[in-house]
Amino acid sequence: MNHVADRINKLEIPKTIAMTKMARELRAQGKDVISLSLGEPDFDTPDYIKAAAQKGMEENYTHYMPVKGYADLREVISKKFKRDNGLDYSPDQIVVSTGAKQSISNIILSLVNNGDEVIIPAPYWVSYYEQTKLAGGKQVIVKTDYQNNFKITPEQLRNAMTSKTKLMIFSTPNNPSGAMYSQEELDALAEVICEKEDFYVVCDEIYELINYTGKKASLAKNPKVYEQVITVNGLSKGFAMTGWRLGYIGAPRWIADACDKIQSQFTSGASSISQRAAMAALGESPEKVQYMVDTFRERRDLLAEKLNAIDGFEVKIPEGAFYVFPYVQEIIDNSELKDDSELAEYILKNALVASVPGSAFGLPGYIRFSYAAKTEELEEAASRVRACIEQLLAK
Repeated sequence: MNHVADRINKLEIPKTIAMTKMARELRAQGKDVISLSLGEPDFDTPDYIKAAAQKGMEENYTHYMPVKGYADLREVISKKFKRDNGLDYSPDQIVVSTGAKQSISNIILSLVNNGDEVIIPAPYWVSYYEQTKLAGGKQVIVKTDYQNNFKITPEQLRNAMTSKTKLMIFSTPNNPSGAMYSQEELDALAEVICEKEDFYVVCDEIYELINYTGKKASLAKNPKVYEQVITVNGLSKGFAMTGWRLGYIGAPRWIADACDKIQSQFTSGASSISQRAAMAALGESPEKVQYMVDTFRERRDLLAEKLNAIDGFEVKIPEGAFYVFPYVQEIIDNSELKDDSELAEYILKNALVASVPGSAFGLPGYIRFSYAAKTEELEEAASRVRACIEQLLAK
């Protein structure tokens, strides 16, 4: 008998989690599975950050903390926004949360009423869709593609907007495509955004540090839309701190206050020890973790080259994050498989390589591989996938 609330029954399990679960089940059977499905850096948290956490424990930062986050951490985040992004957010415009996922959930629940429309450019991170659903919002999916570098255009945005539009959520660098918006492209979107006063935009910059262009761009830098933009970031990806669960936002004061209010009823403040670690991570120059970015770049080049050599794979070289997102519809059309989900499962079962289908991110016909893995694993995975696809197309 199922007495679970309707809102839970309507929620989907993220395909990223589902594929990882299938990979673990195969491993439990003794299979040699290479998992390229989860977006988790394979580096360990740097020692200087762990030392700051240890110091926090020794100084007895083990009690309840302010819901918004410690004042000195929010001061550090304020300086980081100015130093790295050219953004002016005072400490009272910043809310620290238990991961960027909670930050985004706070924003959606604070702004979206039942029936409000939320524009989500595809491909999108899986939780944008489900969190919008939980808040009672209506998802308006705007599909991008390989040809336009997986970026929403001003024309697409204007055409998607109605009197019910309340929010847009997007990421740059993008998960799953690795695409990055230039400042010029963001400024062009800003010209459309500022036309509607009661319209707000979540700019998710969680992959900010994993950037291969040497250029940084933020929507909130444009003064025309500063009061309409909520900038989201966190420590999981750029600092290899997935387990520390620490995210944060910079936002107009009234939105920050709303997020503070809702968070006070859910989790209160983020872990005190994680906050002390974040002080060290964000207080230092990003150059401290550049070694990870350099390694990811080498892996990107290797995996993209090898996958592009497979018949039916079209890989756009990503400018950020740690994923490749090849177009694979030609393989599907010329095989017995019906869609990208079946292709991802076929590759997992026959090549023992875990990936995620593009449909999980709102864009069928693609497949995502993470290159947050050792070079030898990536080489072996690409070799297995090539043999698997050749066998599939030979049937």
